[in-house]
Amino acid sequence: MTVDRTRGYQLFRVINTIVLTGVLLVTLYPFVNIVARSFSDEFAIRAGKVNLFPVGFTFRTYEFVASDPTFWTNYRNTVVYTVVATAIAMFMTTCYAYVLSKSHLKGRKILIGIAVFTMFFSGGLIPNYILISSLGFTDSIWSIVLPNAISVFNLLVMKAFFEGMPTDLEEAAAIDGMNTYGILLRIVLPLSKAVLATMVLFYAVSFWNSWFAAFLYMSQSDLFPVTVYLRNLIAGATTGTSVGADATDLTVATNIKSVTMVLTVIPILVVYPFVQRYFVKGVMLGAVKG
Repeated sequence: MTVDRTRGYQLFRVINTIVLTGVLLVTLYPFVNIVARSFSDEFAIRAGKVNLFPVGFTFRTYEFVASDPTFWTNYRNTVVYTVVATAIAMFMTTCYAYVLSKSHLKGRKILIGIAVFTMFFSGGLIPNYILISSLGFTDSIWSIVLPNAISVFNLLVMKAFFEGMPTDLEEAAAIDGMNTYGILLRIVLPLSKAVLATMVLFYAVSFWNSWFAAFLYMSQSDLFPVTVYLRNLIAGATTGTSVGADATDLTVATNIKSVTMVLTVIPILVVYPFVQRYFVKGVMLGAVKG
């Protein structure tokens, strides 16, 4: 029996390794191709010669993008929007989740129901636009950072994490005279680094990749995030003036999209390794209870 189980387990590991390796290759290939295209010559891209390695290696397109002030303005906007939005989202989600984790809270089920309701139903695009406009948030950072300040999925994960913490710690702190805010700041949050890091990653990636809110609520190009800049390139909205008026500049029209994609994704790739060790732990601990 033990031998059969061992053989079965070994077979499972082999199949699992093969399947996951295949998934990794399929997932990684588009990104490697984009990087290769960003360093390749325009004519090689047009001829379909670029696959996993650059053809006609050049930095020319990177230099071209780096010389565009609009790109760096939008890039700076994305950094500001992401930092501010993530800070606000973490503050609101943490406070809301901590409150909902207390079973003795009056009206707790109603508050949970309100949060869950928004996962399935929303006001719609036009009512949301009218609301943002009436509040005077158009062409401002608040149109991006406030409407999506709380993700219900993140809220429920953090709530479950707080519910799984020992109540003895909070009771002991309360006996020592510590109030609710002190317990949250000095007891709960220091013990919640895993789930906090996970939520920061979720929110940061979401806000960094977001483009539709800015596209909808902002009309000034100097307020756009870099994702809208990239969207305009992909959608073919870039004019000959913005890409370059002469024939030499127009030769970068194809791989400029690849360069912009690479430069856009770099910050997330840099941040991820620092929070990756908390990622699995934070999600698994937060998923123990419903």
